[in-house]
Amino acid sequence: MGKINSILAKKVTAEEQALKDILSSNLKKYRHRRNWSQFTLAAKINISTNFLADIEAGNTWVSAQTLVKLAKAFEIDVFELLKPQKEDTDTHKKQKTDNNKAVLSQFTQDLNVVLQESIEKAFKHIKKQYKIN
Repeated sequence: MGKINSILAKKVTAEEQALKDILSSNLKKYRHRRNWSQFTLAAKINISTNFLADIEAGNTWVSAQTLVKLAKAFEIDVFELLKPQKEDTDTHKKQKTDNNKAVLSQFTQDLNVVLQESIEKAFKHIKKQYKIN
């Protein structure tokens, strides 16, 4: 009877598996955004690489303590790890757009500086060439 209870206890509901899959997907996403290997993340939160691989594969669940450690490693709230992907994709697109705008803004500022310096050099050269004070 003990063996049967053990087998029944391991059965996972569809809702539980869906939550594992969301966690799995989010862990991979956040880890890849940081360019961290499984080894790096596992070391940061003091778990084995095999355990992290099982979590990312959706094969195992984590304790509340491990969820907190994961969230702290990624510098996010715990709920972000359990939030479905569609919302995360929209947020990621916005972040990417914001990053592109910031890069474009910095490029424009740098270009203005370079152009201003070039114009000043050209005027100095023209003044010298034509002996204009």
